[in-house]
Amino acid sequence: MCANYIPVTRNDLLLAHFGVQRDVKTELPTELLPQGMGSFIRLVNGQREFEAGVFGLLPAWRRELKHGRYTYNARCETVSTVASFKESWKRGLRCVIPAEAVFEEKYHEDHTHERWRIENEDGSPMGIAGVYSQWVEGGVEKFSYAMLTVNCDAHPFYSQFHEPGHEKRMPIFLAPGDYDEWMSCPLAQASRFFEMWAGPLVGNPAARPKVERARRREGEQSQAKPAKTPKRPPPEPPQQFGLF
Repeated sequence: MCANYIPVTRNDLLLAHFGVQRDVKTELPTELLPQGMGSFIRLVNGQREFEAGVFGLLPAWRRELKHGRYTYNARCETVSTVASFKESWKRGLRCVIPAEAVFEEKYHEDHTHERWRIENEDGSPMGIAGVYSQWVEGGVEKFSYAMLTVNCDAHPFYSQFHEPGHEKRMPIFLAPGDYDEWMSCPLAQASRFFEMWAGPLVGNPAARPKVERARRREGEQSQAKPAKTPKRPPPEPPQQFGLF
C-alpha cells in the first residue's frame, strides 16, 4: 500500500505530462504522507483541472482530518462497497494523481525493512488512478482524495515489496493516453483500468523523511505497554483499644 509519494509540483512537468498548470498560491510539500495537502486532476465540463486536497479521502459522514490516515488507498476490488469510498465511486468522482515517485517498504530475510523509492525507468511522472470527495465549508470548496490499488502478487518488480506473507498491492498507474477516459468513462467500464502496470519501473533505497520518522516513534510509544504500577499493600486495620 502506498502511503508516501512525491507529488509533481513543477509547472513545466504538470503542463507537459498532464496538460494542467498549478495555482502558484498553492503550496505543496516535496513529499506527501496521509493527512497532508496534495493535489490531483479532475475533469470539469470535459476540461482537466488541477485541484489541491487532503491525501486521505474524507467522506461526507467523516470529515475529521484524522480519518484520512486510514483512507489514502482504496482497493479496486472493494472501492464500490467500502463505506468511505462508495459514494465517490457511485458519483463518478475519479481523478488522476500526478507523482514523480512513490515509496514502498522492502523487507529482508532478517525481517528488517527499508523504504524504497520507485519511479518510471525513464524518469517521467506517473499518473495514478484515484477517487476524490468534494464539499463546501465556510463558503469554500474543499477536496480530499485516495489512490486506487490492485493486487500485484505476480508482478515481476512490485511483488518484492510489502511484508512477507501479506498480499502484495501496487497503485494503479495509468498510461497518459488513458487519463481522460479513466475520468469520464461510464461507471460500468471503469473496472477495465484495474490492471497491474506493465511499464518498466526502477527502485532504490531512500532515507525516510523527518515527519515519517516522528510518526513512527509516536506509533511505537502508543503501542508500548504502560509500566505496571506497583500494588500498594492493603491498609492496616485501625488499632483497637480495650475499655479496661
